[in-house]
Amino acid sequence: MTAEKTIALHTLGCKLNYSETSTLGRMLEKEGFTKKEFDEPADVYVINTCSVTENADKECRQLVRRIQKQNAEAVVVITGCYAQLKPKEIATIPGVDLVLGAAEKFNLPEHLRNFTKGDSTKICSCDISEVNDFNASFSVTNRTRTFLKVQDGCDYNCSFCTIPLARGKSRSNSLENVVQQAREIGAQGVKEIVLTGVNLGDFGLMDGERKNSFFELCQALDTVEEVSRYRISSIEPNLLTKEIIELVASSKKFMPHFHIPLQSGSNTILGLMRRRYKRELYAERIEMIKALMPDCAIGVDVIVGFPSEGENEFMETFDFLHALDVSYLHVFTYSERPNTKALEIKGVVPIQIRNERNKILRNLSYQKMQYFRASQEGKTRTVLFEQENKNGMIEGYTDNYIRISTPFRDELVNLEMEWPIR
Repeated sequence: MTAEKTIALHTLGCKLNYSETSTLGRMLEKEGFTKKEFDEPADVYVINTCSVTENADKECRQLVRRIQKQNAEAVVVITGCYAQLKPKEIATIPGVDLVLGAAEKFNLPEHLRNFTKGDSTKICSCDISEVNDFNASFSVTNRTRTFLKVQDGCDYNCSFCTIPLARGKSRSNSLENVVQQAREIGAQGVKEIVLTGVNLGDFGLMDGERKNSFFELCQALDTVEEVSRYRISSIEPNLLTKEIIELVASSKKFMPHFHIPLQSGSNTILGLMRRRYKRELYAERIEMIKALMPDCAIGVDVIVGFPSEGENEFMETFDFLHALDVSYLHVFTYSERPNTKALEIKGVVPIQIRNERNKILRNLSYQKMQYFRASQEGKTRTVLFEQENKNGMIEGYTDNYIRISTPFRDELVNLEMEWPIR
């Protein structure tokens, strides 16, 4: 492609995707591209896709249609999980020019250099078993917070999940590289690093061999002077060890905030999901966290409408969550994904019932959030203010993930300070 081209990038899905899109943007800027907002005219549009739910697939299609209305002559590139899982399906979407699977995502600059827009869509993909490289990524859109990818892939093969098919085997950056990246990010003035991965707690696998543990990574990062705050984005309950909880409790850098997927409060459903724990272990982890950090925020992922989830199993989940001392829920409605074992399970839950259960748990989440916020009133927590001016207001998050909003002042941007919770 010729020089002085413009490019616009868009992310669907998780924080891990967000970190990778940001890295792709920096790579392309080094190639001479000028970045544009996604709703602006550009020569090239890149969509980094998710495929956890059917909605992510639909959203990708909608974005391509929007691009066609905006600039039909633009080059449209689709990469990410959806591109790895269904490259031929994506190639049939009118307007898509280039489909890059998992192994080719970070070769995007080279593909664009050699690409000429034509009548047919070019697919560059391979079997996921051949994807073994780890590509380091982090996001830097402002000085406040960075999502740092330290792990990729997953070996768990939960029955509802396509991520192992889209991301491949579990693999990690080296501990030394992550620490060095953290130092460099901190030296740029970024205050908070969010550690991300597909199965973050499985950090330490390199070329199929375990070199380190996630606990050892946290220990090492805790000594990095350039960084003042870390968050753990999401960690499986069976990999959230006593040592990790104790480290967070004693650390001045690791924030008292965990996000721990549950998926179901029914042991029957957990077994069908092929999860590697039972509800009793999950409850033990919550109890341990709250014993050491009473003010800790705890988020929970939960899926409703999984095959064979009857009223009894759903109420097991509701009652379990209602009794747990957690702060908020991320509620997902089960959607059938091709090539997953869950498709073989009998007892499909009607869509209407799935949606009703989603609404019930979202209401419970609202109650949990209100209760947690009320429990913090009158206390003083450390807040990190962000950069954006939102209609004259500036926002930030306390160490235990309470959102704070106050009139915008320049001196508050990227500032850590004690703040009374009202």
